Amino acid sequence: MATKANSIALFTFNTPQMRAFHLTWMAFFVCFFAWFACAPLMPIIKGEFGLTMGQVANINIAAVAITILVRLIIGPMCDRFGPRKAYTALLALGAIPVLGVAASQSYESFLFFRLGIGAVGASFVITQYHTSVMFAPKVVGTANAAAAGWGNAGGGAAQALMPLLVGALVMAGVSSTLGWRVALVVPGVLMIIMAFVYWNFTQDCPLGNYDAMRKAGIPIEGGKKGGWSSFKAASANYRVWLLFVTYGACFGIEIFIHNVAAVYYVDHFGLSLKSAGLAAGSFGLLALFARALGGWLSDKMALRGNLNSRVTLLFVMMIGEGLGLLWFSKADSVTFAVIAMLVFGLFTHMACGATYALVPFIDNKALGGVAGIIGAGGNVGAVAAGFLMKGTGDIQQTLGILSFMVLLSAICAIAVRLTAAVDAKVDAKVDAKLGATAAIAQGKLA
Repeated sequence: MATKANSIALFTFNTPQMRAFHLTWMAFFVCFFAWFACAPLMPIIKGEFGLTMGQVANINIAAVAITILVRLIIGPMCDRFGPRKAYTALLALGAIPVLGVAASQSYESFLFFRLGIGAVGASFVITQYHTSVMFAPKVVGTANAAAAGWGNAGGGAAQALMPLLVGALVMAGVSSTLGWRVALVVPGVLMIIMAFVYWNFTQDCPLGNYDAMRKAGIPIEGGKKGGWSSFKAASANYRVWLLFVTYGACFGIEIFIHNVAAVYYVDHFGLSLKSAGLAAGSFGLLALFARALGGWLSDKMALRGNLNSRVTLLFVMMIGEGLGLLWFSKADSVTFAVIAMLVFGLFTHMACGATYALVPFIDNKALGGVAGIIGAGGNVGAVAAGFLMKGTGDIQQTLGILSFMVLLSAICAIAVRLTAAVDAKVDAKVDAKLGATAAIAQGKLA
């Protein structure tokens, strides 16, 4: 019987749930690698195009701005068309600006393609949607956080690997001007390959694909009507907007650090491009375990207490993030800066995992809308941080201001507290209902 998975069988691809789990984090990894592939190369690109700090800020804002709109749209699209179609389309279409940025010849064309690349950041929403519909309440927090965390590590991998790839090309006799362009072709090609894999080896939910289920008259959990109805239902829930703010304060900061870390280490501490890339990459690679840890702790706390234990964990993670970011902004040596970055990065990634461990419990009838709006909050936070940096003209000062804004946003985290009507017992009933639906579906889809 095809129902939500109650456990994560990590080393198997034999079930639709685990195929979705593994392929969705792989697709997310490729998208994040492509999204942030330009960031560690900005010192080279800045020199080639003669960019000012204001123009660098514009590029960073462009990289995350369009993601806000696409994330708002992609969640309801998952409800309407299913995550399989949505992810395949995003991967295939997103490869176009990724390849286009390698051909840019001016600040204006680079800015245009960087804006387009931002759309692939919406891959996060599909990843969270797909794991949410595949896994049962007792493990969904861990599944969501692990898939997102391993995918997020693509940003860290890009920070560390892209400078090394350019360096290898230069050593092979390619000029640095051509080297960074050739290097940026790699993630575009990977996205096209991943689109083919995702289309052929995943399905929308444990019961199959949404179009076949609708034809068979089988109800779909994530949003019966999908599209606009899902978005309206989600936007009417005040908890969605509270988590919108908290996600902006954790994931938004994460994106901002990805975009400025390499430049900060080069300009502020005088590191080489390779050393700055490795230092910045360590922040992103925390996602390999830290996000999953946040989701896992959220699941464990909910089992021992109730759903509000998840809220308390998120609040604590936000406080830790804000204090760690303040330390990072005050660090006066590269050693302490890296240590501080890793400490606050740990809290940041765990806060991201704890946020999306709450998402499936906000409104499971409008899951796409909920996931999309909260996911967009992350990019709103990143855009706001970008404009703040443009206003101050100084990365260190920006980091200090952001630390206090993160601490303030922790209030929104604690305000999410759920009512007694929304607890694990309700979700157990929902899961039992899905089991009964699955039994009916077996005959209809056979």
